[in-house]
Formats: sequence, C-alpha cells, structure tokens
Amino acid sequence: MIDLGQTGQVFGEHGIGKTATFFSHIARCHPDTELVFVPAANLTPDDLLANAPVRDADSGELVLRQLVMRQLRPGRRFVLLLDDSLQAGESIQSQLMQIACNWTLGEFDLRELGCVGVFLTDNESLAETAARRSDLAILDRMVTVRITANDTAWRTELSARFPEWDLRPLFRLWAAQSPAVRELLSPRTLEHILAQAREGFPLVWGLPLINGERLRLADPGRGDDGKPHPSRTNEILDRIAAALGVRNPSQIPDPVRQVVRAALRNRWTVLLQGPPGCGKTEIVRQLVREELGREPLYYSMPVTNVEDLCAPVPTPDGSLDNLLAAHFTGDRPKAIVWDEYNRPKDKAAFAKLMEITQEWSLAGQRIAGLRAQIALQNPPYHLGRKLQVARNNIAQATRFTASLVVDPADIPANEWLIDRYGAVAETVLEWWKNDIDEDGRAWMTKRTLERLIKLHGKGLPLRIGTVYLGDGEYAPVPLTALEERLEHRPVTGLRELAEDPEGWEQRLRRAAEHSIEGTNDSDLVHQAISNAELSQLRRHQQLIARLVAWLPPKLRSTYLVGASDEHQRFWIETFALMPRQPRQPVADSVTR
Repeated sequence: MIDLGQTGQVFGEHGIGKTATFFSHIARCHPDTELVFVPAANLTPDDLLANAPVRDADSGELVLRQLVMRQLRPGRRFVLLLDDSLQAGESIQSQLMQIACNWTLGEFDLRELGCVGVFLTDNESLAETAARRSDLAILDRMVTVRITANDTAWRTELSARFPEWDLRPLFRLWAAQSPAVRELLSPRTLEHILAQAREGFPLVWGLPLINGERLRLADPGRGDDGKPHPSRTNEILDRIAAALGVRNPSQIPDPVRQVVRAALRNRWTVLLQGPPGCGKTEIVRQLVREELGREPLYYSMPVTNVEDLCAPVPTPDGSLDNLLAAHFTGDRPKAIVWDEYNRPKDKAAFAKLMEITQEWSLAGQRIAGLRAQIALQNPPYHLGRKLQVARNNIAQATRFTASLVVDPADIPANEWLIDRYGAVAETVLEWWKNDIDEDGRAWMTKRTLERLIKLHGKGLPLRIGTVYLGDGEYAPVPLTALEERLEHRPVTGLRELAEDPEGWEQRLRRAAEHSIEGTNDSDLVHQAISNAELSQLRRHQQLIARLVAWLPPKLRSTYLVGASDEHQRFWIETFALMPRQPRQPVADSVTR
C-alpha cells in the first residue's frame, strides 16, 4: 500500500498484535520512514487540527490560521497509523475520513508534509466499537484486509520476551482451543498470563475484568441440555501452568503489596477492584512512596479533566503542540494512581486518559520515567446495591497486565488503624473480628471504623458514623457490643493475657494435661493470638512463646498456613523461643 499510495484498512480481533506489527515492520523494512501513531479513540477534535491567531510573516498582522498537530510534521517521510478509529467521536470521525480518503487535513496536504502511507486498524466487533464504516463513498477509497492471530508474529515475540520457557507446548494448547476461546485468550492476554507465571502469581490475574466480572474462558451459547457451556477457565490455566512447568497458586500472601511492587519493577499497568472503604488507595500510595521515594501522580477520575494533563498550544513553526502538565515532565521515576477508575467525569475525558493506560503516552508524547500505573475501582454491585460505575469492553480491559479482585482482608488496614489510634483501635478491631458476622463486617469498612474511633474520641454517638441508607435507616449492624467494649466490658485479648501471664500459663498447662485437644481456655488463647495484628504479636512475643508451647500442635500449625512472609518469620522466631515442655501425662496415658 505504501508503494501504491493507497489507504489501507486492517480489521482484526483485539490483542493479536496489529499495531505492534506496524511498528516492527516499518522499522525493519523502511528505516528511513517514521511511523506516526495516532490513537484515534483517545483524540479530541483540537488534537489534530485547530484554528489559532498567528502573526503573518509578510504583513506582520495577526491572522487566523489552521494549525496541524506536530506529529504530522516530523520533518521526514512518515506513515500515518490511525488506531481504533471506529471508537472515535463523531467530530474525529469526520477528520479521520478526510485523512483516509484524500490524505488531507483541513488546509494541509499530508503528502507535502512527507506522508507516504495512511492505514486504519480496527476491530469490527460492535461490542468494542462505537460505529461501523458503511458509507460506500468512503469504503470505495480503501484497500481492506481482514487478519487473524495467525497472520501476526506474536508467537515469535512472546518467545523472545520469555526466553526462560519453551513456549511451543503453550502454542499447541492455544491452537487446540475452539475459535471462540482463542479469541478470548488473545495473544495480549497470553502475554499477561505469562507475566503472572514469571512472578509466581495466580495465572487468573492475567485474565481481564470486564464490567467487574472475571473473563470466563467458555464457548458462547448453550449446550444440548439447554444450559450455558461450562467455564473452562481453571482447566485451561492449569494446563498452561503445566505446559510451562510452573505452579498456578489459587492465592498468595499479601497480594496487593506483591502486585504493586511487581508493577513498579516490571513497568506494568495494574487494576485493583475492591469494595468501597477497604483501604485500596492508601496502601497503594504508601507502597509507591516506599518504593520510589516520592508521592505518586494521583488522579481521581470523577474530577479529572483532559486540560489538567495537557493543552494544545501553537508553536512558531505553525504546528500545534501539546504542553504537558509539569509533573509529567522530567526523567525522575514516577507512578500514576488512577482512583475511581470506572467513574470518569465523562466519556471524552475517559477516552483521552485511556491513551496513557494503553500507550503510556500523552498527546502522542512518551511519559519519561513512568514506572507503573495502578487503577483502582469499585465493583458494579456491593452488599446487594448497584454502584454508579461505568462499563468497559474487552479491548479496554485487556490493557492491564494484572487485574485483581481485592478482598478487604488482603489490605493491612488494621495495622494502619492501630498505628494511628492505638488501644481504641485495638478494641474496635476486636469487636469487628469477634462480635459481628460476615455481613456486618462488610458494612463496617475500615473507613467506617475510623469514623467510629473519631466519634468515640469526641463522645459522640457511634450510630451516626455508620452508612446512612435513607428514611432514618442506618447500616444494619448492632453497635451495643462495641459500646460495651469501649466502656471496658471484660474481654480477652493479648493485652488481657499480658496482665496475668503466669495465670494463663497455668490454665493452659492444666488444659494440656486434661486433653491433647485442649479446653476452652486453649481455644480462647488461640483466638486471641489468631486475631492479633503483626504489630501486636511482636509487642508480646515473649508472652506468646510461653503460651503457645502449651497449645495443641494442630492449633500451632495454623499460624503458618497461608501467612505472609513477615508473619512466617515472626512465627519461626517465636517457635525458636518456646521452652521445651516435659512429656504431657495425657499423651502417656493414651499410649498405654
């Protein structure tokens, strides 16, 4: 098409390497030609062409002239690639069709600027695009090619990116799937799954979250029994792990910290989805500060405008350049946190910001020093109520290297509360862990617990700090037990155990002599230790070493199961401090 001077239109499924093929081919076969990449789905009308007052060189007067984006004036031969043009808005569609049909934009002839080829790449699925190209006057001006995953060199590229594995068994496994499953398990998604395998993470994290739900690897439609085809997600992921010779863990300790650190280490884009108020934002910001030594670039999507990030300005050579916000410039390492990612201010703002998450660029300019992007969002439904969040499609969802569904237990917000509010926080958390059921804990988010702590400190009613549902109704969680705890009702926690260590050791000794299974006293101490945070455990390590020596071995073993590295280190140290106990009489009697 470059030699013929024809506009080329390339259709293909998402994630098969259409764009990457252009970059590699132009660089290899046309080294004197630059590829000008325009992510059309993320454009606003002023990004391509704008009218601006400039001073006329002959008369010296201010005149109104059209200015074209600087990327279209690179100063040498270039090929123009318009990506995802069918996802663009109506105004952009008109500008793009002028380019595609006539190779002109406004008053500019792109050939005179050095253009030697114009191509459009799109996915024609209506689930991923805003429109279909149906005007015969436009279609009659293009050469159109429809490609599949078998027409790009994604296998070679993946093999080069993951040289530690022989990927041929994986490619054979992929080829053996049905066409529908292969389309879901696109090469881009396979790359993300391989990235998770390299880090030892659950492979399911490589599958995207579409409208809050994990992508199911299943054939569409229904079987002969009239039921939907069953999901084969676990089966396929386990077979991928077997082909690579790696484990596919269902979960890992401390997942949020691990994935954020991996993102900063590997230059990933990560999506964390979790319920409101569980502490997602705070832990991510804290981790970025710890790893980079500076604050992340934080943006809350409901109030973020395109103008906050960049603005088009005229330049002396008659081009239209984009001026980036100051914090996007410079080579210092930086990370972006996109909060409330699925609550954008409007579609135009979201489309523009998608350029950053998809291409790691802004207005066509690479963001120097960008190490990671972490997007945070809420699920569409929580506690049976619909949240006001936007929808996405599979092409957008697969831009994230890792997509996690975060449980509140995955975030160490309890430690943060204890560090900040001390003994009162410990009391509130003991109530949260022991006195209310799972539904109650879902209503009492860590954000809500912090409000309750503050209200208690001022002597105000606790009820007003819970979620208000309207018509005088608050979150359906009784607070009587919490109020009694705060009024020093007798309870048993680590603090209470530490007040009488000899007494509790004697009670556990008698329990061990009575039964190898222990007694209620054994269960009470075990529960107090199990519910304690790491900082509390460290504070009472000597006491815990004395007490756990008398607990049944099966209870002691639970402290290591599924524990984080820090917890495991603590327990290894604590078990080493345990005094050696004499043979328990009950064990001798059982033997006899």
